[in-house]
Amino acid sequence: MKFKDYYATLEVEREASAEEIKKAYRKLARKYHPDVAKEAGAEDKFKEISEAYQTLSDPEKRQAYDDLGRHGPGEEFHPSPEWDSRFSRGGQQEVDLADLFERMGFGGGGGFGGGTGDPRRPGADFPIRGQDVEVATELTLEQAARGTEVSFSLSVPALRADGRVEKQSRSGRIRVPRGVVEGERLRVPGKGGDGIAGGPPGDLYLEIRLAPHSRFKAVGHDLYLELPIAPWEAALGAEITVPSLDGTVAVSLKPGMRSGQKLRLAGKGLPHRREGAGDLYGVIQIVLPEKIGEREQALYRELAEASAFHPRLHLEGPTDG
Repeated sequence: MKFKDYYATLEVEREASAEEIKKAYRKLARKYHPDVAKEAGAEDKFKEISEAYQTLSDPEKRQAYDDLGRHGPGEEFHPSPEWDSRFSRGGQQEVDLADLFERMGFGGGGGFGGGTGDPRRPGADFPIRGQDVEVATELTLEQAARGTEVSFSLSVPALRADGRVEKQSRSGRIRVPRGVVEGERLRVPGKGGDGIAGGPPGDLYLEIRLAPHSRFKAVGHDLYLELPIAPWEAALGAEITVPSLDGTVAVSLKPGMRSGQKLRLAGKGLPHRREGAGDLYGVIQIVLPEKIGEREQALYRELAEASAFHPRLHLEGPTDG
């Protein structure tokens, strides 16, 4: 049969005390438990750890294992005749090492999953924290600005009486504070998966997504608004009103506004959690009327004749290279 180094599996020395072996097993079992671990091969690793612990946690089995001597992991070996006469039931030299110890029949319960050290079973000797669960919710900008309550419905892992894991439905309502932003994750303690063997439940994480708005675009706590103005307002300046989440705001435009220029309204963005708020930026867009009457056309012609403005002057002349 092939030798298995149970001490190396539990990452302890051969002289380790029973308490050190138990502590090492608890640490590794928490890490590789298939109901918790996400990495590939975790379940096989967990079985190896449990197999090693089932032997080394029992004084008689540990002594029998130590009497096998030292061999390299995976090395082919056969127990000595003396060992076989003391511990074996005969005809078992070709079985797996774990099967050999399981069939020996002395000491505590044998085999994987038979003892209280198996955290799959109720009454395991250490608790395992439940899984964290994440769910997304979509809010309007108004809800994000003022706070709201949202409903959630999800499935979380739960431990059955036979030690198997099944999905359990869970629903409820969560209070979302004002001032949340796109991509923020809110932690709700204790609303995730149930703990195993008396362990605490996991947490629920609520991921915030903001629904598209007909006027505003949110970037963090700042809001952006495309602000159309007429050519004469851009040239001469004007008194206009700008919409915000709190209603309209009176704003003075300076003469000579340009398309793409940003008009900042301090504190009119999304509020911060405790105090203050982001800003609202009106991005200037100079627009023409869809229809221009005869009188307006005449004024534009008069303006064209009177003005020396040449918007494409920088494009004239030879190009570089």
